[in-house]
Amino acid sequence: MKFVDEAVISLQAGHGGNGCLSFRREKFVPKGGPDGGDGGRGGNVIFRATSELNTLADFRYTRKFSAENGSGGSGRNRTGAAGSDRVIRVPAGTLVFAEHTQELLVDLEKHGQEFTAAAGGRGGVGNSRFKSSVNQAPRRTIPGGEGDRLSVRLELQVLADVGLLGLPNAGKSTLLSRISAARPKIADYPFTTLYPHLGVVDVGPGAGFVVADIPGLIEGAAAGAGLGVQFLRHLNRTGLLLHIVDISDEFGETPRASVEAVFKELQTFDRRLAERDRWLVFNKSDCLDSDAASTICRETLVGLGWDNPWFLISGVSGEGCAELCQKIWNKLDTGSDES
Repeated sequence: MKFVDEAVISLQAGHGGNGCLSFRREKFVPKGGPDGGDGGRGGNVIFRATSELNTLADFRYTRKFSAENGSGGSGRNRTGAAGSDRVIRVPAGTLVFAEHTQELLVDLEKHGQEFTAAAGGRGGVGNSRFKSSVNQAPRRTIPGGEGDRLSVRLELQVLADVGLLGLPNAGKSTLLSRISAARPKIADYPFTTLYPHLGVVDVGPGAGFVVADIPGLIEGAAAGAGLGVQFLRHLNRTGLLLHIVDISDEFGETPRASVEAVFKELQTFDRRLAERDRWLVFNKSDCLDSDAASTICRETLVGLGWDNPWFLISGVSGEGCAELCQKIWNKLDTGSDES
């Protein structure tokens, strides 16, 4: 299914049923009095988060959602039936914004979480409610209320513990396929990854985490160049960023320059995201001998003034990947960079 992470839809809650104007009419009861019942409430429009969905693709063609109207009251003080609610299932991690004000209405981050976005109209009032000592035959009723109507913008932010970022062809997708069962498209050209991929990493009994891989960033991404910037928001929920760097210099970009380029785009896009815990992962160690790889790592770290954790791995051969995953789990489990 096509990955879609934004949609604008219209919601219409049900209208309340009208109150009934009725009088009791029975043989030998000439003045039976009012017996008009109340109207039923209108149905609500409710969002329900589920972990069974991972895209907003269902909203590409269906953009209007309505709940059922309540039924009107009837004689013999019978209340009209309430309108059925309209439940809209969305992926866990969906944010709901009011389209016109851009106000965040709710963050549906947990499976089963619900939010009433449009409330149904109240049921009307029948004339039996207005009977009093001075008015034995009231003809007054109150019609049902109108249901809420609004447009909302849905924005999906995938739920992941760890985010992968870097330039195109840094080896992010190869690493994801090495450490998890995810099978993103892998090829030797830029922008092979066109949308986020998620992988679950198992590091032992009861120990594991979710990794998100987004399209690579290029210079000017924050201004709209390339593909990665439109997916950077999918890293907002992550607790740790892995900055993947190609040390093979295959595409003419030094590791230090690539790190600085990506960090610049992060700062431009969202400073809070740029300040998140970020580890440096030198990839493609299989392309160089160990001495050359160590020299490049050392020079890059000194040039950057890097004092956060860093790793030298190969997504192709798997070298260093097990240690990296264990360190990530320790970080997520204890909140400490120390093993």
